[in-house]
Amino acid sequence: MSQPISKQIFRAYDIRGLYNKDISPDVFYKIGLAAGTYVKQMMKGSQIVIGSDIRQSSPPLTHAFIAGVTATGVHIKYTGTTSFGQTLFTGGELHADLIAFVTASHLPPEWNGIKFYYGDGVGLPEDKLMAIRDLVLRDFFEVVSWDKIGQVQSVDAKAGYKNFFFSHFKFKKKLKVALDCGGASMTLSAPEIFTTLGLHTVPVYCDPDPTFSQRPSDPKPKNLTTLVETVKQQRCDFGVAFDGDGDRAVIVDNTGKILSADQTGIILGKYGIKEKKGTIIVNVECSKSVKEQLEPLGFTIKQIPVGHTFLTLEAKQEHAPLGIESSGHLILPEYFLFDDALVVPLKIAEILEHVKKPLHELVTEIPMYPTKKEEIECADEIKFDVVQQLKQKLTKEFEHVNTMDGVRVDLPDGWILIRASNTSPIIRLTTEADNETILQDLTTQFLARTHEIIEHMKATTP
Repeated sequence: MSQPISKQIFRAYDIRGLYNKDISPDVFYKIGLAAGTYVKQMMKGSQIVIGSDIRQSSPPLTHAFIAGVTATGVHIKYTGTTSFGQTLFTGGELHADLIAFVTASHLPPEWNGIKFYYGDGVGLPEDKLMAIRDLVLRDFFEVVSWDKIGQVQSVDAKAGYKNFFFSHFKFKKKLKVALDCGGASMTLSAPEIFTTLGLHTVPVYCDPDPTFSQRPSDPKPKNLTTLVETVKQQRCDFGVAFDGDGDRAVIVDNTGKILSADQTGIILGKYGIKEKKGTIIVNVECSKSVKEQLEPLGFTIKQIPVGHTFLTLEAKQEHAPLGIESSGHLILPEYFLFDDALVVPLKIAEILEHVKKPLHELVTEIPMYPTKKEEIECADEIKFDVVQQLKQKLTKEFEHVNTMDGVRVDLPDGWILIRASNTSPIIRLTTEADNETILQDLTTQFLARTHEIIEHMKATTP
């Protein structure tokens, strides 16, 4: 008897769940059937490129997906176990109709999932992912006869990817960089590329570790103590930490200060983009300092919902030179439309070589406002309804309310964003204010209001 499939594994921009609870090889076989059917019927295509991250559950899930795809007559180009960027780059080079990457990104090792992208690296938008979901839930698949089954070909995802970076980055100065791969997928690409480019690399957790026992796969500040200490003790020019699959990079300056995505994005905008024009894409959670720092240089700032899919899609449509996602996804379309984390530290190294200033000096030039992020546990089944109720209440009470993604209230001395996570059973509350006192007052007030609605819904939901 096949495993029942929960709608909850289908998020706004990927599929995720606990291995052998929410997802399994059986589930991934059906997802493969649906993806193959979608490529044939909706895209009129014939090829999917797929790779996977380093997790222990990735091989069985990947091969089950491949079996499903080929049963529909769609061909597979298989990159194997790679970093995110290696598979996305290879998919682009092979002109794939669809690129799939098996990963749960920053989540713990018992989780896994899959992301989908077009051949140019733009993430599959929510409505298209929901079309694949509907095929899965309806068991509506186009399965071919034995003589029309799709073929599987293993392809090299390393050589062309490495050569791309070798042709786009040249360093005269041997900068010292602490490289924290967290034992995850970036161990498969970053150390070799950094070293070959002539950077003095100080490795931190750069041996493959599919269980993430060396450090959690989420590069939150609390997980980066070893990297921070390494930067300070080894007197590195900067450090970088990657997440589980390699689509986020967190930068640490030469004093050990961990930069926010906003700060890294501002530095990339100020020093890494030659022509100061065009639209920079930022999500609704980004600091107002991004606009304050980059608009006077000639850029236009455009807000979008949170999520890497929205970021890549909008960057393509706007021909943007830069995209900033508050969680750490950064894109420089000069190189790729997708959020390959390897580009960010190499661009920082290029900037440091050019400006001839330590990174900390560039950071201190950026005025930042105090911010606070809170995560409230809330079941997937009710989290969106909770936020919807907040939207209705706050829209009536406040003048400046943005409901593009969750609900954001803008006040004269700060702002608050409340949104349901698309990937986890939590509601996130982000606050930014002109000073710490206002920050605490706003956070306390809106946390209480959110908890009140959650408790009410728990009591009234069957």
